[in-house]
Formats: sequence, C-alpha cells, structure tokens
Amino acid sequence: MKKFLSMIITLCLLLPLCGCKGGCYESGGEGLDIVTTVFPAFDFAREIAGDKARVCLLVPPGSESHSFEPTAQDILRIQNCDLLICNGGESEVWLEDMLEGMETEIPRLVMLDCVQALEEEVKAGMQVAGQEHDHDHEGHDHEEAEYDEHVWTSPRNAALICQALGETLCAIDPANSDFYAGRTESYCQQLLALDAGFRALAERSGHPTMIFADRFPARYFVEEYGLDYYAAFPGCAEEAEPSARTVAFLIDKVRQEQVPAVFYIEFSNQKMADVICEDTGCQKLLFHCCHNVTRQQLDEGISYLGLMEQNLNTLREALG
Repeated sequence: MKKFLSMIITLCLLLPLCGCKGGCYESGGEGLDIVTTVFPAFDFAREIAGDKARVCLLVPPGSESHSFEPTAQDILRIQNCDLLICNGGESEVWLEDMLEGMETEIPRLVMLDCVQALEEEVKAGMQVAGQEHDHDHEGHDHEEAEYDEHVWTSPRNAALICQALGETLCAIDPANSDFYAGRTESYCQQLLALDAGFRALAERSGHPTMIFADRFPARYFVEEYGLDYYAAFPGCAEEAEPSARTVAFLIDKVRQEQVPAVFYIEFSNQKMADVICEDTGCQKLLFHCCHNVTRQQLDEGISYLGLMEQNLNTLREALG
C-alpha cells in the first residue's frame, strides 16, 4: 500500500497535466492547511479558523460521500496538510486504508470520536438491502455494532465537535490560540442557542413523531429532542426504489399518528414523499441533514447554522 501511494503521489507531482485533479472546494484564508472530508467539518473549520487557515472540502459539492473515491491530488493534499478533519465510520474506510499507507502520521480530528456515538438502528417498516424490516420488530441485529455517522445533526453534538476542534487548533497553532478560543466560544454559543430553539419546540409540541419518506440520517437529532420517527430506509442505505409495502406502512403511520407533514432530505427525488402526500393530504417538507450542499450553495455562503435554522422554521411550520 505504501509503495502504491508513493507511486501515485510521484506521478501526480511529475505529471500535473495528466488529469490528476482533485475535487477540493477551498475556502479563503492563509496559514494552516486544513483538509475536511464532509461539509459539516468544512463549515465548522472555516467558522473557527477564520482567515488563519485554508480549508479544503474533499467530497465534491452535490455528491454522495458514501461513494467518494479520492484522486491522487486528494491523497497528496492529505499527506501535506496541518490537520485532517474527518467523520469516521464505515463510509470513510477508504481514508483509514490511505492513512495506514502513509509514512508520516497526519494530525487528525474524528468527529465521531467527539460525541457519544449511537449504533445504527433499523426501525419497524424500514427497507434494508431490498427487504422490508419486520414491521412488528424494532431495534437492530447485534452481530456487529455499526455506528450512525451523522453526528452533526444534533446542534449540541456540533458544539462538542467544535469545542474539540478549537482545542486542537490551539495546540497546533499556539500563537493564534486566543483567536481560535474566541471564535470557538462565539460559535458554540450560536449552536447552543439553536439547540435551545429545537428543544423548546419539541417540548411545546409534545415530542411528536417525524415521518421521513426517504433515507433517515437524523438519528442524533431525534434522540436529542425526544422525538420518535419512522422512515423508508436507514441513513446510509444505497439509493433504492421503495417497495409498495414500505410506502403503505408509512401511509398508515401518517394516518395513525395524524402527522401534518412528511419529510424528505437533500438531493432526494421526492417521489415517495409525493405519493404519500397525494394519498394522505399531508404536506411535503425538506429536512436538510447538512450532509452535503451544492456548489451554488457553497458559493453563496451557505452554512450549517443557516441550514439548521431553516430546519427549525420548517418544524415550526409542521408542528406548530
């Protein structure tokens, strides 16, 4: 593996015109070179590091991180960075293999390690690997624990991640520690204010049930605010067409729970939500899980805080 990585990096250095281009989206700034794998890590880093760092987002805007494959230029960028911020989990096995093959150890912050990780959950009615889960059974198999990777969907978790990031930046660049500490404190206050808004809404609404006519990457969110949920697929499921049985199960749940809206997530084709809404008369609303955004959104300055504030307004509309 080490020989393979060395060969790829050497080729990319010697043949810059051969097509060895990375999909890295970069923020402004000078100083530290920070590489991130997913949008939440990218946004947290640029908020806390400010103009003291160049922050690179490896997974291209609008793409799916679970199927990401790094280019030779990406490998080189990681090898030379001052800090790598990654998510951790099954979708980043490619990164673990890459790091094991490098000669030097890369300073790294793993978001999954900053919070209390939750195991993947398969709820009643979910369709997994082309088969529906037993509608009378909830929970998951315990043969091998797999952890839900979407830790940032809880603003409180986001604050824990940012606190760890601030401490890491202070250790790497002590000359600017006051700068990082101040920005960390300010940003975490905004995250906790957002958390308070979600918490108050959940309590006022009686901790209702959310129904996702889509994949479900919001486990940490619903756990944080005491919400129940049903969904068509687990959060890391591959794209698939739902069975008639799955759609019928969710339609029944909409009627039983008397929910006023069903949710879909970013980059969804929304077809299942359309079917359920047509059959039940409920609303169709976007719950943005902040997993990734489009290039246009990045260029326009979209942020984690902005997306989660949109979610708060959406839930106010849905839950009252």
